[in-house]
Amino acid sequence: MSSQDDLFHPVVELPEPVRRARYDRLVGLDDVKDRLRKEAILLATPDRLRVWAARHYPGMEVAALPLFIDRVPLFVFTGDVGSGKTALAESFGGDLADQLNLPVLLYRLKLATRGSGLVGEMTSLIGDAFAHLKAQASAARTGGRTRRVLVFVVDEADALVQSRAAQQMHHEDRAGVDAFLAGVDSLAGAGLPVLVVLCTNRGNALDPAVLRRAAATFTFGRPNDQQRHAILTNALRGLNIRQDTITKLTELTGAAGSRPGFTSSDLTQRLVPAAVIDAFPGHPVRDERLLTLATELTPSPTFIEHD
Repeated sequence: MSSQDDLFHPVVELPEPVRRARYDRLVGLDDVKDRLRKEAILLATPDRLRVWAARHYPGMEVAALPLFIDRVPLFVFTGDVGSGKTALAESFGGDLADQLNLPVLLYRLKLATRGSGLVGEMTSLIGDAFAHLKAQASAARTGGRTRRVLVFVVDEADALVQSRAAQQMHHEDRAGVDAFLAGVDSLAGAGLPVLVVLCTNRGNALDPAVLRRAAATFTFGRPNDQQRHAILTNALRGLNIRQDTITKLTELTGAAGSRPGFTSSDLTQRLVPAAVIDAFPGHPVRDERLLTLATELTPSPTFIEHD
């Protein structure tokens, strides 16, 4: 059986400062965060749903409760590049830790887990990954009590669970999808505190059986005017940038003709850092220069799926 180091990047215990700050910077995603929080709480600690039912429907048989028992603890994050999918997948565990008052362990699958193409290798590696997670999750729930929660993130998930209907798909890749489905199916109804998150720019490329199993699919688009304004306001805080400049920046970074609008990462990882670097070390960030940089910067191209 493969070791933890072979399968995963170093495990991170949440909450921790870096990912907490990353989560807080994801402004404009309040609806997604709220839905994700509720879904994660119910899947990781299903007893809370029974407590809710007993409080609000005492003495009644709530037919909806059994529907939650066999849900697969799987989330799919799909959307354009730079829209915050991976950042949220790797940081929402900190918020979940706060809500549950429990540590959350972040596991991130190494792309090398796909193997080198040898017959049976990828199937074995995926099976090992889920076996390790189940063992750790079983140890995390002892005496009927949850002591920690595991979040398992698979980035670029289309490389792992691409649709088996693709004609060019290799037999070993098909077997890998089957192994992944077997892994997530083994978690359904098991009552283990583990959540699986798939992130992809190519939601349509995922195998339909994977999408059918997902407890929730979250679609991430480029930020709208209100979201870009909130992102810029947050990112420029403390630089004495005028409100009318932020409003103008919001307009400049929106879609224009055939050009797409800026992504969240375009704003926070490219535009604002470019303005700071431009000003360093001789003077503060100036409103006029910030506007000029926004007109000069090209937004990330829209991801186009090919058949």
